[in-house]
Amino acid sequence: MNEFMKNMTGMEAMNEQVIATDLLFATKSEIKMMARAITESATPEVRETLTQYLNDSIDKHQGITDYMVSKGYYHPNDMSKQLSIDLQAAQKATNNAQSNK
Repeated sequence: MNEFMKNMTGMEAMNEQVIATDLLFATKSEIKMMARAITESATPEVRETLTQYLNDSIDKHQGITDYMVSKGYYHPNDMSKQLSIDLQAAQKATNNAQSNK
């Protein structure tokens, strides 16, 4: 990562775990917005199209989740492990922010 990006993000490097987590959160948001759009759609054709997009988003979410679990980045069935990972990430972000002041 070049110096400009380091300064802009406040991170020495965006690692794979950060990118995957961001993608997972974005996909969750996409699913919520798609479901809302389906309930607001006016025609069966629009609902059908949006439902296809929703199903694609759900499949993408599952793929990202499986990837993160396989890498040990995400533990949806073990809250103590997940809490430990989340606390480490928060501490690292806090340390990075403080060191860039």
